[in-house]
Amino acid sequence: MSEGPAARLQQLFEGRRLTPTQRRIAHCMVRRAADVPFLSSVELAELAGVSQPSVTRFAVALGFDGYPALRRHLREVAPATTGEEAETSYNEYQQAVLAEIENLQHLAGLLADPRPVEDAGRLLAASRPLPVLGLRAASSQARGFAYFAAKVHPDVRLLDEGGTMLADRIDAALRAGASALLCFALPRHPKEVVEALAYAQSVGLTVVTVADSAFAPVAKYSDLLIPAAVGTGLAFDTACAPMLLGRVLLEAMCDDLPDAQARLEEFDAKAAARGLFVE
Repeated sequence: MSEGPAARLQQLFEGRRLTPTQRRIAHCMVRRAADVPFLSSVELAELAGVSQPSVTRFAVALGFDGYPALRRHLREVAPATTGEEAETSYNEYQQAVLAEIENLQHLAGLLADPRPVEDAGRLLAASRPLPVLGLRAASSQARGFAYFAAKVHPDVRLLDEGGTMLADRIDAALRAGASALLCFALPRHPKEVVEALAYAQSVGLTVVTVADSAFAPVAKYSDLLIPAAVGTGLAFDTACAPMLLGRVLLEAMCDDLPDAQARLEEFDAKAAARGLFVE
């Protein structure tokens, strides 16, 4: 399947040093990838919640003479719609599923270079304990990762509640020997998550982040960020790609835990002895 417009936009932005305002524009463009080639600078500014001059400066930062040149480029690389595609009609539920398939294909493309995931796996395996942070929409991703990670990692600490004690729990993990923190960060991005990551970095923890975009607000406070897009076609975002990326990180972490297989076999033996699961 050909690469989708969101994936092409992501490639255009990756590796760029963008200001927070420019990251906001980039994120908006990825979300509205199919519409962007036909939007004026004023329309894009309104969608992103920034000024029109900010859109112009953003285009220049990407190497174009201005926004019209950027829009011409996007129109040139947009794939032509075939007659068969034009006749195809999907309902909103099908469109949401197809959008998630595109997100997963984009993730598969990013994983063609396994080094970021392998680096993350080493960092997570070496951290004892391993704090795993995820608030609000990302709490289920953090909880799922922590549940499985606890089967192979000797000390996993789930941080899925905000409040004034969050920094205390980060301090406790640091005192116990933690060297890294894993964060799942999804929209809408809670202010507490950004503050927690800034604090974690300030006390010396290496921050590994799974976020919906390389331009998410948490990017500034992440030592290693791996993006996995969320679906936005329904009333509430869908996060199939971030969930799968979390399982990929688990696999990479297991590869760097020499006793991971022994722990899994021990758990299976105990589960069988206790009759834990229905066979």
